[in-house]
Amino acid sequence: MKIIYEDNHLLVVEKPENVPMQEDSSKDKDLLNMAKAYIKEKYQKPGEVYLGLVHRLDRPVGGVCVFARTSKAAARLSKQVQDHTFHKEYLAVVEDNGLKDEGHFEDRLLKDEKTNMVRVDPKGKIAILDYQVLKRKKGLCLVRVKLQTGRSHQIRVQFSSRNHPLWGDQRYNRNAIKGQQIALWSQKIEFYHPVSKQLLSFESLPDRYPFDL
Repeated sequence: MKIIYEDNHLLVVEKPENVPMQEDSSKDKDLLNMAKAYIKEKYQKPGEVYLGLVHRLDRPVGGVCVFARTSKAAARLSKQVQDHTFHKEYLAVVEDNGLKDEGHFEDRLLKDEKTNMVRVDPKGKIAILDYQVLKRKKGLCLVRVKLQTGRSHQIRVQFSSRNHPLWGDQRYNRNAIKGQQIALWSQKIEFYHPVSKQLLSFESLPDRYPFDL
């Protein structure tokens, strides 16, 4: 876990790929407890360490994310998420198949809690994103994705439903080979500091295949 920024109110880290945000049924090491252990050791805090989960990344996805170190900071950051003043940008490598240089996707997505799969469904919740193609190579596109909503598996489903699945996506890409790591990365988050109100921006870049194409 790479520390990007910290103060008395925030902890910004780079989430490793394939690490869950918080403890789940797998009982694998999770980011929230890793971050709590870091705070506890560095500041020699007795007892339970508070860290608020403000937003989530899918387990296989790596990149920048923020935790709140106080309940007040958590509440204020969560309100920014609700008010859409907390901005998130991702990098993804998708199958080209004639993808336009830029676009706006708007769908309704429904999650099946039993299978943990998401599909486009008129009964679902609204999901909106904008994207821009940065580069094309070998039948793939590197795209920057700006989320306007934060639905589960949103980027993966919205691109795959249009025949541009993410490289290595074991759930939504039939061409993915077993063992490939999904090409989706949380590249940038931008929000207002919960106390100083200063606009903060943090970035993280992937350095592996196929991003390095």
